[in-house]
Amino acid sequence: MHKLICLLILTALLTACGSKKYDTIIRNGLVYDGNGTAPFKADIGVKNDTIAFIGDLSKESASNEVDARGMAVSPGFINMLSWAPVSLIEDGRSQGDIRQGVTLEVFGEGESMGPLNAKMKADMQKDQSLIKYDVAWNTLGEYMQWMEKKGISTNIASFVGATTIRTNVIGEDNRDPTPAEMERMKDLVKQAMEEGALGVGTSLIYPPAFFAKTQELIELCKAAAPYGGGYISHMRSEGNKLAEAVEELITIAKEAGVHGEIYHLKAAGISNWGKMDSVIRRVERARKEGIDIAANMYTYTAGATGMTAAFPPSLQDGGFGKLWQRLQDPPTREAMKKAMKTNAPDWENLYYGAGSADKVLLLGFRRDSLFKYAGKSLAEVAKHRNTTPEDAAIDLIIQDSSRVEVAYFLMSEENVRKQVALPWVSFGSDAASMATEGKFIKQSSHPRAYGNFARVIGQYVREEKILPLELAIHKLAKVAATNLHIQKRGELKVGNYADILIFDPAKVKDKATYENPHQYAEGMQHVWVNGVQVLKEGEHTGAKPGRFVKGGGKQ
Repeated sequence: MHKLICLLILTALLTACGSKKYDTIIRNGLVYDGNGTAPFKADIGVKNDTIAFIGDLSKESASNEVDARGMAVSPGFINMLSWAPVSLIEDGRSQGDIRQGVTLEVFGEGESMGPLNAKMKADMQKDQSLIKYDVAWNTLGEYMQWMEKKGISTNIASFVGATTIRTNVIGEDNRDPTPAEMERMKDLVKQAMEEGALGVGTSLIYPPAFFAKTQELIELCKAAAPYGGGYISHMRSEGNKLAEAVEELITIAKEAGVHGEIYHLKAAGISNWGKMDSVIRRVERARKEGIDIAANMYTYTAGATGMTAAFPPSLQDGGFGKLWQRLQDPPTREAMKKAMKTNAPDWENLYYGAGSADKVLLLGFRRDSLFKYAGKSLAEVAKHRNTTPEDAAIDLIIQDSSRVEVAYFLMSEENVRKQVALPWVSFGSDAASMATEGKFIKQSSHPRAYGNFARVIGQYVREEKILPLELAIHKLAKVAATNLHIQKRGELKVGNYADILIFDPAKVKDKATYENPHQYAEGMQHVWVNGVQVLKEGEHTGAKPGRFVKGGGKQ
């Protein structure tokens, strides 16, 4: 017995001596820690899911060692506006974003994957197009946990969508909530916040979100405020009433006492390009007054949404089904065609803002028979069909029984450059995270789905020198994490989660174009998410260590 005890003790000691202090050591890299300061040479030691040491590890060893000599080492990037909730169901690898260094996808622009009632679940099941899935959840938190269990390569977080809340309680009608309905909406916000939502998200140019008045939104944000939630918004106007829309966002943030964030900052339509300077001045004045306001952006001059953004919200009262029926009524159709060519003062007409049908690019359809038009302009399709662009747009919506995904060329490159340099602006793709294979290539896409973050480094840092790399990384990571009130991410720091990138700043490049969008970005060599290597020498490892990242410090 004595010999057995001694043998067990000796085995335990040998095991302890043989155990390594770190699982991964990244050596010799130039570390950009995310704070916007000058980089420094250092090694990084990772243990389990955490950054355990930053400094000299020349006397230590690990089972996984990576030489980052000549490379940048940075925190993982945060996609402030991701439309990947469904694409990640199809392919949890998140290839399009991982290959750009995105380690956290943030959802919730107006719509979120919960809370759902029975009708909403049925509609979500019925309205699926290429990607089919069972709606196996009811609340936002249940969806996020379901995704984490299913397996994803990136971390995920979400705002609760004000449109989703409104639809859950009121439906899609153009009316104010009753006092009882308002309380129910606030209760749903509180439930989502308790589950880990980041705050309330809106998309106010689209019905039924358009029908919500400012005070309704303030009340929803007040419900989120005690949990540390913020307010993030596709504002009521990005064009003719841009200044008024910014004022509304500032008012909501101030009255509710929350962080206010502008989704995809822009001045849309050539007649509005000159408004950007005054918007920047207004936001910076609010920040000086102590109101917590910031913005995010994508790095392209075209936005992407539905063709129905060319129609007045008043004719979309009751939802898409009602609009689809109205479009088939001849007098209404004629009125709609006239409205499409009108510079409307009371709603956002993206078709008019684009200026012409050749600046409207068709991206996605539900019907296989219409896929042949993906990647063509509305002007080309109208010519092919021997009809007017307005008639072609309406016919496509009727035939596809969908809003029809399109890209509108609306912005100026001068304003994009100006926004990229702003210290309070972070970045979001406003797109799904896709792969260059399978169901994804049956549709066209906006190139921002594959290139938005690589473009910051390749185009605006390296080629145009608009900002230094350390500041770009600060905005891609730390600024985003700070605005989201997310703890232990966005910075390379001992004790933080090990979301780490290694890349060659001289080679990072976006390759996706409008003509050929399904192309991965280049230059990202290695990516870790929660200490697990997801990208190795530019290729996906298949690992899916992503987690549901919760707001309010609930890690």
